[in-house]
Amino acid sequence: MLTEEQRVRYSRQLAIPDIGVEGQILLGKSRVMVVGLGGLGSISSYYLAAAGAGSLRIVDNDTVALDNLNRQLLHSTPDLRRPKADSAAEKLRRLNPECRIEPIRALIGQDNGFDLAEGCDLIIDATDNLATRHVLNRISLARRIPLVYGGISGWNGTASTFVPGETCCFACLVRSEDLGTPKTVIPAFGPAAGVIGSIQSTEAVRILLGMRPSLANRLLKFQGNGLRFRVVHVGKDPDCTRCGPSGGE
Repeated sequence: MLTEEQRVRYSRQLAIPDIGVEGQILLGKSRVMVVGLGGLGSISSYYLAAAGAGSLRIVDNDTVALDNLNRQLLHSTPDLRRPKADSAAEKLRRLNPECRIEPIRALIGQDNGFDLAEGCDLIIDATDNLATRHVLNRISLARRIPLVYGGISGWNGTASTFVPGETCCFACLVRSEDLGTPKTVIPAFGPAAGVIGSIQSTEAVRILLGMRPSLANRLLKFQGNGLRFRVVHVGKDPDCTRCGPSGGE
């Protein structure tokens, strides 16, 4: 049952036929892990908290820097040098006190990632480095937890959803885990992060409501300088070392 306050808070969502009271109750029981609290994680976690997700486990080991503020909307100038997990937790709790926020100040890896994902219904990949993305992919496959991926570069962004046992995985799309030569400055346009983060939160809500994700076996490409969207089919790689027959997951 929803309280009277919840009926008012979520009234605009309750009016959506695909959500309604039953869907809102499902959202209130959900547990989501958001990894990365920068441009993408700021948006996706904010919308999930606003939508009434029951629990958000937010993970980031970084601190707020001045060059984050063009796109990382959970943080502001007074938060400079503050741990992003703490800064984000404060804003999310203020937005929706009913949403349980678990801030984790850690770099997610093989040693701690599987434990951090324990009990979660969904993982949001809002990170900005290839190594962590592959770690999250392995966790998703091993724990059988859907993974909603997003990434941006400059004006542009991409998003996809990986459901273990049903769709391709991140390693099907990006085999290499080689980081290559790091860029001195990674270009990032704030509204591009807003678009992709919003798509991630939309996919997350649909999955938590029991719907098939729109980006299952699909890769969405957003071109901000021209406002173009393109969705391409991406199939499972039969030779994938992670989810294929020879994979270890």
